[in-house]
Amino acid sequence: MDNAAETLLIVVSSTLTVFLIVGIVALVYFVKLLGQLRRIAERADNVAESVENVAESFEKKAGGLAILSMITKIVESVTKAKKGKK
Repeated sequence: MDNAAETLLIVVSSTLTVFLIVGIVALVYFVKLLGQLRRIAERADNVAESVENVAESFEKKAGGLAILSMITKIVESVTKAKKGKK
């Protein structure tokens, strides 16, 4: 091989080595990022589940509160009617 071919071989192989190392490092960071995104998605799923549970709890209690409010209004109107008759 002549001098130009050897120089070209060295330049190409060193460039390939640099790109290979950069690619491996980028792949490692990408895998770490995917792991973090998966953990964030799991946490978001847990939060959504908790919000659903709280909403269901409020929904169940709201029915009872509506009945209690209606009974309170009836009692108040009866007591007002009794006070008005006196």
